[in-house]
Formats: sequence, C-alpha cells, structure tokens
Amino acid sequence: MNDVPTVTLSHGTAMPRVGLGTWPMDDAEAERTVGHALELGYRLIDTAENYRNETGVGRALRQGPRAEVFVTSKFNKRWHSVDGVRTAFEASAEKLGVDYLDLLLIHWPNPDQDQYVEAWQGLIALREAGLVKAIGTSNFKPTQLQRLIDETGIAPEVNQVQLSPVWAKPAEREFHAAHGIVTEAWSPLGKGTDLLDNPIVQEIAKDHGRTPGQVVLRWATQQDVVPIPKSADPDRLAENLTVFDFDLSPDQLATLTALDGTGKAAADSDRFGH
Repeated sequence: MNDVPTVTLSHGTAMPRVGLGTWPMDDAEAERTVGHALELGYRLIDTAENYRNETGVGRALRQGPRAEVFVTSKFNKRWHSVDGVRTAFEASAEKLGVDYLDLLLIHWPNPDQDQYVEAWQGLIALREAGLVKAIGTSNFKPTQLQRLIDETGIAPEVNQVQLSPVWAKPAEREFHAAHGIVTEAWSPLGKGTDLLDNPIVQEIAKDHGRTPGQVVLRWATQQDVVPIPKSADPDRLAENLTVFDFDLSPDQLATLTALDGTGKAAADSDRFGH
C-alpha cells in the first residue's frame, strides 16, 4: 500500500495530495474502480451529483475504512441557496452511505444565475453544523472567489479547476496561494490533448525512468496542486499514486509550465455549468 502525503486545509482538515477522479464512470465501474483504488492506497475519492455515480462510490466505501478516506462531492446549480445546499448534502450523503462529507464543493459558479454567494453561505452553515469537514468551490475564477471572500469573510478551502501543463493557470494558482486556498486539478493529465505524447514530456519521463503520466502528476504535486486523475486501469491506477518518490528539476518544471496554452481551450465557467 502507498502512503500518500497530505496537505492541511485552512480549517484544519488533512487532505491527501493525490486522489481518484470518477467522471465519467457509472455506478458499476465506480464501485469496482474505487474498491481497487482503496486497496492500492488511495485515500481521496472525488465524485459529484452530476456524475451520477455516488451510489457506486458509496458501495465501494462501505468495503473499507470510512474514517481513513477523504470523500468529496459537488452539487448542481439547482441547489444554489442556503436551504438548497442542505438538501444537496443530504441527497449525496444518502447515496454515498455516509453521515458526513470530508469536502463539499459548489460544482460551477453559474454566474448567469448569480446565486453562488447564497450557495457558499449554505456551505458555511453545513461546516458549522459539523456535516462537512471542509468546504470549497469548483471552476471558480479569482473574481468569483474574491466576491465570496468580500461578502462572507470566508475563503474556500479548495478550488478545483481544470489544470495541467497545457492549462497551467498561474494567475489562479497565485490567487489561491495568497488566500490559503488549495488548488485541486481535474483533468490533470490533459485529457483531450496530446500532452502525454508531447516529446518534451516523453523526454523528461525517459530521464527519470517514469511514465509521461507520472511526470505530469509530479509537475502538479511539486507545485502544491492536488491532482485527481481518472483511470479504471489497474496498472495506471498504481502508477498515478506513485509520484512522490522522485523530483523534477526546476528547469524541468519550467519547461513543462511553458506548455501552457498549447492545448485546446479549457472549460470556461462563464459559459458552462450545471
């Protein structure tokens, strides 16, 4: 079993520094994959209302030590109100078969709806009630995060964004660091791009005797980003967890970061959300 290091969030909860993403697994695949991931040593599992696999994830969780697993879920825009967030939590907790969540996120800001501040207030209330250990956001831009801080005085503990060397997002990461927000990365391997086939990534992988995926994940973890790669392949699951026993050089980190903008456009939270 791999021992994954943790980062302490601003409210005091320890969060593993790499985890498993479960989109777009269905319930059956999620149950099977999460179960195997827990056996390998994964202790951070990420799901969401919109993934429609919380039931499957919950079945796998019941096979292992719940107290050791950091469980994250996210809720949709229909619940963007103080009372709505409580309803969303209860629905996710029931599907997952848990009585608390380690982290609950607003999945998208949906600025056209303009109720994400109310959703944030609902999350603050849930944390105060002890129903969630940590609270955060997903796909929020710095201006949206600043509004949450300005209107409530409380910053998210985590902001989950699409991030990899081709979506490096230095401005977002700088804002997060300045406000004690941990950056969590979805699609950290650049899904939908040729990142893992890039000659630069391939050469760095060869230098370290690692896979391109391990190099890209190490790029993230060395910059205090928590990646949550999705894989159902047993070998890749093991590889994705084994990224803390080597270091990229400063030049290698910079070379990878310079790939920013070479992939397709990242998801834009002003134009998309659910």
